[in-house]
Amino acid sequence: MAVDRKACIVEAAEKSFTLFGYKATTMDQVAKIANVGKGTIYTFFTNKEELFDEIMRKLIIEMKLIAEHVLQPGHTFFENLQAALYALLDFRRTHELTIKLTHEVRDMGTPQAQEGIQQIETAILAFITRKVQEALDRGEIRSCDPEITAFVMLKLYVAFIYEWDKSHEPLGKEEIAKLFKLYLLDGLSIKK
Repeated sequence: MAVDRKACIVEAAEKSFTLFGYKATTMDQVAKIANVGKGTIYTFFTNKEELFDEIMRKLIIEMKLIAEHVLQPGHTFFENLQAALYALLDFRRTHELTIKLTHEVRDMGTPQAQEGIQQIETAILAFITRKVQEALDRGEIRSCDPEITAFVMLKLYVAFIYEWDKSHEPLGKEEIAKLFKLYLLDGLSIKK
C-alpha cells in the first residue's frame, strides 16, 4: 500500500505546530517528524505558511463537522445554535493546536498565529451567520442583521466560557444556556 506522503507531512506539521508553536516550527522539524527529506515537503508546499494554511483549513473543516453533528432537526434555532456554539468553543478550548496558538498569540503576538486564530473565528462567525439567516428565512426569529447578530452571539458565548471564569466560578453548560436565553431570546425588560 502506498504511503500518502502529503498526509504524513500535514500530520507531522500539525504535531510540530502543536508542540513548538508556529514561530519555532521549522521545515527541518516537520521533515524529521514525517520521516521524509526536506525536499519532499517542498514538492507539496511552497513554504511553512502554505503548510500552516493547509492545517488550518483541515481544522476548520473538522470544526464545521462537529457543529453540524450536534444540530437536531426537532430543536429550535436557539437550542441548536447554543449546542453548536458550545461544541465549537469547547473544541477550540481543548484542541492542542488551538491552545498552543492562543498561548503564542498571548505570549509573543506571532502574526501567523494571530491569523490562524482569526481564521477559526471567521469560520465560526460564517457558520453562525448562515444559521441566523436560515432562522430568518423560516420566520423563526425577528428581523435582524445576520452578521451583527452572529457577532453578538459569539462574543456573548465567548465571554461566558472564557472571560467570566477569570475572576468568577466557571459557569456550567446549563447555566450558560439560561443566560444565553435570557439575554438573547427573552431580554431583560419586564413586559407590561
